[in-house]
Amino acid sequence: MCMVFRFPVLVGAAVLGMMLAMPAWAQSSHDHGWIGPPSDLPEAGRGGAKYSIDTLFDALKIAPDEISAKAIEDRIWSVWMASGSDTCNLLMSRVRAATDAKDYDLAIKLLDAIIAIKPDYVEAWNRRATVYYLKQDLEHALADIGEVLTREPRHFGALSGLGLIMQDIGDDKLALEAYRKALAVDPHLEHIPEVVKTLSEKVEGRDI
Repeated sequence: MCMVFRFPVLVGAAVLGMMLAMPAWAQSSHDHGWIGPPSDLPEAGRGGAKYSIDTLFDALKIAPDEISAKAIEDRIWSVWMASGSDTCNLLMSRVRAATDAKDYDLAIKLLDAIIAIKPDYVEAWNRRATVYYLKQDLEHALADIGEVLTREPRHFGALSGLGLIMQDIGDDKLALEAYRKALAVDPHLEHIPEVVKTLSEKVEGRDI
């Protein structure tokens, strides 16, 4: 527990400030959880490389309904999941199996190997942040979220994870900022609007 509350004091102003200052472009005790790729999305993605990621994000903001937004979200996850390496794809499938089996140490070792092979593979960093969170290693989870957002500031999964961790350590103001960043990227995220409403009332008070 000491690590959990020490980390924001030492790193909050630098790392977390940097994350939340970026342009508006995971399992927990909270009911919304950490946002990750759909469970039925293949690890290698579904043809995501055929679509411009910028075009997909533009389309996501103006999606007319939840069904359309979900289809666009899946395409974005496909782009993020596509490593371009058969070796990394195989290792990521093993990461999923290890995580499902709650063998988090093995999952992290596999992700370490993937990141060593392809350090710019954003989803490997995001997946490792998620596994660290499941281990309640919040310091390493936050560090990996920083790596994700440095490479892809629009990563709504990492932004929601950041909000989740800030809630866990009791910093509702930073949690609210992170969730708002996530919604600025993807207004259709499930459960997050309700969380933002609750935190807004808690942090900023009710409108008169």
